[in-house]
Amino acid sequence: MLTVIFVMLAEVLIFVPSIARFRADFMLTRLKQAQIAALTQLAAEDMVSPELEAELLANAEVYNVVLRRDEVRQLVLSSPVPGEIHDTFDLRMAGPWELIRDAFACLLDPQDRVVRVIGYPVQEAGTLIEVTMETKPLREAMLDYGLRILILSALISVVTALLLFLAVQRLLVTPIRRVVHHMQTYAEAPEDARRVIEPNADVEELRAAEEALQSMQMQLTNALRQKERLAQLGGAVAKISHDLRNILTTAQLFADRLEGSADPVVTRAAPKLINSISRAVSLCESTLAFGKAEEPPPQLRRLNLAQLVGEVVEGEALGADSSITCLIEVPPGLIIRADGEQLYRVLSNLIRNARQAIEATSQPGTIEVSAGEDEGEWWVRVGDTGPGMPPKAREHLFAAFQGGARKGGTGLGLAIAAELVRGHGGRLELVRSDAEGTEFAIHLPKETTDPAP
Repeated sequence: MLTVIFVMLAEVLIFVPSIARFRADFMLTRLKQAQIAALTQLAAEDMVSPELEAELLANAEVYNVVLRRDEVRQLVLSSPVPGEIHDTFDLRMAGPWELIRDAFACLLDPQDRVVRVIGYPVQEAGTLIEVTMETKPLREAMLDYGLRILILSALISVVTALLLFLAVQRLLVTPIRRVVHHMQTYAEAPEDARRVIEPNADVEELRAAEEALQSMQMQLTNALRQKERLAQLGGAVAKISHDLRNILTTAQLFADRLEGSADPVVTRAAPKLINSISRAVSLCESTLAFGKAEEPPPQLRRLNLAQLVGEVVEGEALGADSSITCLIEVPPGLIIRADGEQLYRVLSNLIRNARQAIEATSQPGTIEVSAGEDEGEWWVRVGDTGPGMPPKAREHLFAAFQGGARKGGTGLGLAIAAELVRGHGGRLELVRSDAEGTEFAIHLPKETTDPAP
C-alpha cells in the first residue's frame, strides 16, 4: 500500500506539468490547423466559397482566424461566434507556472467557454496568428488524457508494489523471521551452543544484526557455563570448608589446653594460635555462608582501629625481618564502630594482595596503611608500591573469580571484601592503580542504621 501511494504521488508530480504541456500542445495544434486553412484561403481567395470556408473552420475546430503578415492584421477566415470571448491566452510568452495555472482552471471549469488563443505561425508564415475556439473539446481531451495517465499510473503502482513486496519478502522478511526463530529456539536452551545463530544474511544491516546477536548469544552461553561451573565449585568449597571447620574445631580444643602450659614461650604464643584458629574457623563458616550467596550481618561494636591494623600486619608476617616495609599511619586513639572480624578479613585481603604484588617484582617495597575520619565517615587507605593492576583485573575488580590480578589468584578476596564493606553500609573503591602502585580506600559511615545485605 505504501508503494502504491508513493508511486501515485510521484505520478501526480509528473501529471501536473504534463497536463499543462498537453493543453499547450492541443492549442498549438489548433493554431497549425487554422494556419493551413488560412493559407488555403489566401492562395485561392476568389475560389473559396462560403461553404468551403465553413468546412475549413470546422476541420480546424475554430470560429475565426486572424493572421498578421507584413505588419498587417487580417481576418482571413470568420464565422459567427456563439458568445462573448471569455479569456485570451497568449502562448508566445507563457511560462511554466502560467501554463499549469491555466490548465487546472480549464479542468475545474465545467462550462463551455469561448477563448482567444494567440501564437507564432509555423515556418515563419507571419508574425502572429490568432484563433477563437471553444473550451469544451479541450477540456474533454484533457480529461481523457488524465484518465489514461491515471490508469497507467495505477498499473505501474500495482506492478511496482508486487515486485517490491516479493523483493522485501526475499531480502528482509524471510531473514528477519529466521532471526526471530533463532532467538525463540535459543531462549528454550541458552546453554546449548548448537543453537547459536550463524550469520548468513545478504543484506549488510541484517548481517550486522545477526553478528551482534551471535556475539551476545555466545557471551550469554559462556556466562551460563561459567555460572554452572562456579555453582559446582561453590558446592565443592562448601563441603571442604565444612570438613575443614570440623578439623579446626578439634585443633582449637588442643590449643585451649596449651593456655594452661607453664612454659612462658607457649603461654605467649598460645593466644595468637587460638586467635588464628578461631579466625580460620570463622572463615570456614563465612565461606559456607558465601556459598549460599549470603553474608551474615555485621555485629557492630566500638574497636580500636590501630590495634586491629597491627594484628593484621603481624598476621601477614610484615615484621622487621621482611623486605617489605609496612608504614602504619593510624591515630592510636581512633575508635570506629564496625564488626572486628569482618573488618579484619577486609584489611587482611587488601594487605595480602599488596604484599603479593610487591613480592612478584622481587624488589623491596612499601605498604602504607592510613586512616582518619570526618563528620560523616571513617576512612582507611591501603596502598603499595607494586606494579599496579592489569586492565583486565580492573574491569572485573569486585567480581568473584574474575578479578584476579596475579597468576593463580581467584579474585574472590576483593569480592568478599567489597561485600563485607557494603554490609557495613560503606563502600570499597580503587583510588588508583598505575606503574607507581595501587591504593584502595574503605569508607565506613558513622550513622549506620540498616546494613546492606
